[in-house]
Amino acid sequence: RPCFFPEVRTDSKGKQRKRYPYEKMMTPYEKLKSLPNAESYLKPGLSFRDIDAIACSITDNQAAEQMNNAKLKLFTTINERVNRAA
Repeated sequence: RPCFFPEVRTDSKGKQRKRYPYEKMMTPYEKLKSLPNAESYLKPGLSFRDIDAIACSITDNQAAEQMNNAKLKLFTTINERVNRAA
């Protein structure tokens, strides 16, 4: 999901003001890739090429469906444990 990232400007009085220009809108993954020396933030043995292959293998809607199914499974498990303990 795209997010706005701030552009910080300091005025003549030293006050920092944040602006959120449209050009700074990107996904968190795109922001990570845009950082200097971004590869250093990844786990050892993982590269952006590997992550890009995973990201391009399914559509956004398929990823959202997988996420919703995982959440449903997680919350169902939690609910069952709470009900057993009660």
